[in-house]
Order: sequence, then structure tokens, then C-alpha cells
Amino acid sequence: MKISVLNTAGEDTGKKVDLNKDIFGVEPNDHAIYLDVKQQLANKRQGTSKTKERAEITGSTRKIKRQKGTGTARAGSIKSPIFRGGGRTFGPRPRSYSFKLNKKVKQLARLSALSYKAKDKGILVLEDFSMETPKTKEMFEIRKNLNINEKKSLLVLTEPNKNILLSSRNLEKSKVISVSELNTYDIMNASVVVFLESSLNALQTSAS
Repeated sequence: MKISVLNTAGEDTGKKVDLNKDIFGVEPNDHAIYLDVKQQLANKRQGTSKTKERAEITGSTRKIKRQKGTGTARAGSIKSPIFRGGGRTFGPRPRSYSFKLNKKVKQLARLSALSYKAKDKGILVLEDFSMETPKTKEMFEIRKNLNINEKKSLLVLTEPNKNILLSSRNLEKSKVISVSELNTYDIMNASVVVFLESSLNALQTSAS
């Protein structure tokens, strides 16, 4: 599949790049995508929720009423979960939500996500550019020229670029990552994935 290379003004440069079918043309595996996205979101969870159970509540341990003759259920502690201020039954405890996922599954998920984007024409290739200083207005104009201002976009750089990152940070629906950070969740969460020429070459070279 060939795709035109655009410049920052949104114009066709006349150059075309060939999308590697081993990356952008695989048979998508929905379950692999589901597992990879689930793992990424699970890894982001803090897992610090905690409530006190009856053994951890501060309170008297005396028997609060006699065992029989009250006409109500027997009760032995004010810390019981059935009373206001008592401990919680089976409350949450600090835990890790992360789980293991095989590398081949994660790789298949990423390739599946890229193939979906290529199939839906959600891939753009942008001519390499640089910014001498961070300028949000300049990045806004580039997105406007590419007609992606109203869409969630993911800009993939060859390597981290501080000026481009700072220029995009305050723009809504815009995210910038390097090609080594490319992941299934960010690909699927974006409407358009914008590759620089060099980042696309780096991706396709690493896969060959």
C-alpha cells in the first residue's frame, strides 16, 4: 500500500512511501488488542484502595447488650459491620492489578491496531520537520493544515523531541510519542496516527 507524504502545510510533496504489509496489512486479532489494552490500563491502576475491617476499627470490645431477652438479634461488638461506624466486610486492600502478557501477543496486538488504522485510512505520513523553540501556535497550524484539529491524533517521532512535545502539550486531542513508545492503546485511542518519514522508516526497518 502506497501513501503520499505531506508537508507541514498539508500539501502533497509528490513523494510516496510504501507501507509494509507485514506491519500495516496483517489480519487483525481483536482478542490480542483487547488483552494488550486491558494490561496497559490495569498497569496504570494505583491499587491503593483500603478500608478498615472490624479487627482494625478502634472501639470498645465489651458486649453491648445481653445475649437473650431483647427480642432482637444477638450482638457482641460495636465494631460489627452491621452497626454504624463498624468495620467493612471484605473491603478492598492494596493490591497490584498488573498481569503478564506474552511479547508475541503484544506484538500481534500492535500490528493489528496499525492494520486497522491503515484499513480505515487513519495513517498520515508527514515530511520530517523540526522546531527551534516550543510554539503551540505553530503546532496548532500544522494540525489545522492536516485537517486533524477536531480529531484525536497521535504524532510518532523517531526519537523524543522536547520542542515538539512542549508545543503539543496544551493542544486538546493531541499526543506525541517516539516510535519506541508506540503501543496498542495509543494507536486505538487516536483517530489519526501521523508518522514522520524517518519514524515510519525506523518502524519498518525494525520489523524487517
